[in-house]
Amino acid sequence: MKQLVFDSVTKLDLLVWMLVLAFFCGSSLLFQGNIQLSFLGASGIIIEMMIIGLSIEIIIESIKHIKGIGTVTGFITNGPEALCLIVGLVAGDVLFAASTPLGSNFMNPILLMTAAIICRQTLATLKVKPVYTAITLCLTAALAISFYLLNASFFLYWLIAAMLLTVTLFVFRPDEGEEESDAMYHEGARVWLVPAILLLLGAGYFLDPVVSFAAENSKAPKGVIGFLVLATLTSWPEFKSCLALLSRHKPLAAILNITISNITNIWLAAGGVGFYLLSK
Repeated sequence: MKQLVFDSVTKLDLLVWMLVLAFFCGSSLLFQGNIQLSFLGASGIIIEMMIIGLSIEIIIESIKHIKGIGTVTGFITNGPEALCLIVGLVAGDVLFAASTPLGSNFMNPILLMTAAIICRQTLATLKVKPVYTAITLCLTAALAISFYLLNASFFLYWLIAAMLLTVTLFVFRPDEGEEESDAMYHEGARVWLVPAILLLLGAGYFLDPVVSFAAENSKAPKGVIGFLVLATLTSWPEFKSCLALLSRHKPLAAILNITISNITNIWLAAGGVGFYLLSK
């Protein structure tokens, strides 16, 4: 376990942490914010990212013996978005809650290719199920952006179309039986699976408040935070999953991690929209 903790912290993590500190502290200096609280908030984000990365590593280490790991991780890494949706529903801000998971659909493909480049698996990733991958990513992105453009009176039609398309994409997803499971597997790794999932969900739940705290005290422009910071951080679990899977030479699993995540994001948003329509 100690070795896993050490391995989960990479040079990329250190670089991203430094960028997070530089962004919020630099913004605080530039816009006359509170640099001490900005540093505290940025440090909180770094701790959150470290916990998320470690949780993902433990989860994948625990389930790496099973086939269908890409699909499983695609569901698990959407835990933070699901929690954000639930919190939004409880607060009564249903449309904002639905829009939270949709935003990740644009960043996920970028992070997949970034992970492939880092792991030197770009060609291998591009060659695996390119038609299914392209169709799924384009359709889920189109559904996400159409939600923002539609008037509320068309939400029911969006909900029906979204469910029909995404259920079809899920049913016809590639079979991961093409990739062999890892030969070496320690039964004791299962012990850490449930704690790691709970740790991931907890980190995802507190990520948005911590980012909001850092943003408020750094006086960073909301548009910049939303596009550069929130979009990346909410997709951090998927990114860490792709890195872990591609480093194990599982490009199909990494692709399914992203495509299933995008599909699940649409389902989460559809659930929020459905709740909104029933409560009217």
